[in-house]
Amino acid sequence: MRVIFCGTAAFAVPSLHALARCHEIALVVTQADRPAGRGRKPQMSPIKLAARELGLKVEQPRSLRGAAVAAELKALAADVIVVAAYGKILPPAILNAATHGCLNVHASLLPRHRGAAPVTAAILAGDAETGVTIMQMDEGLDTGPILRQHSLPLTGEETTATLTAALAQHGADLLLPTMTEWVEGRLKPHRQDESKATYAPLLQKDDGIVQWDQGAEAICRHVRAMQPWPGAITYWRGRQLKIFRARPLSVSAEVAPGTVVLHCKELAVVAGAGIVVLEEVQLAGKRAQPGAEFLRGYGGIVGAVL
Repeated sequence: MRVIFCGTAAFAVPSLHALARCHEIALVVTQADRPAGRGRKPQMSPIKLAARELGLKVEQPRSLRGAAVAAELKALAADVIVVAAYGKILPPAILNAATHGCLNVHASLLPRHRGAAPVTAAILAGDAETGVTIMQMDEGLDTGPILRQHSLPLTGEETTATLTAALAQHGADLLLPTMTEWVEGRLKPHRQDESKATYAPLLQKDDGIVQWDQGAEAICRHVRAMQPWPGAITYWRGRQLKIFRARPLSVSAEVAPGTVVLHCKELAVVAGAGIVVLEEVQLAGKRAQPGAEFLRGYGGIVGAVL
């Protein structure tokens, strides 16, 4: 088939590779290069990098709203437009630019966790399972009819980084047979149950700040969900302390949430319910290190309120 691919984030890369192995990619559409790093130099998206490695034509329109963009895509006479982690809502003219419409690879079991951060949302919520959905796109935010889904049980150890990578591959594996059956008319889409819809908005930097009045289990989910960005952070003596790994314990403490304590010689913080053992941390300007090693250098943190 002849395909137009719209994607930006790393989640979309396995789907692009899968399509390139089996179909003709007429065009890859991705978002504009964005400043990143200390030098704030423009950097290409993971999809642009992958497309260049595959020798595919890439375009980066600032907006998809113009008539010229829709006309260009329609002139490519694609069978399907595939969208994965593109980051923008497609207008009606784009949705109708391919013979068989637009299919989206979404990293949740829709209608749960619609929106920009479904992987993070699944971890934060403590979901027992998540998965990927291949859906037919409409004008809403992840509201289109579902073609096929694949579920994945969660162990409670996943970070957003590791779970995104796993779901990206599952999405790519699910996309190819689903797209073929859809184009051949062998799949019947079914509507989403709006009563079960939840939303996962785009993360902001301040979302990483730990709220110590929450329960220990919720805080540890937060630590995993904020990896790799924006990171789970707290503050000690005005300096940022980033938490990379933590585990919850059902231990009572008679001090305020946020108070740093020693528990069996381990660095821990009192939560709203239970305590959180900090297994790996990084003080601003320093390297990441195990909690026990951090204690040897910064024993004065015990008794502080974060």
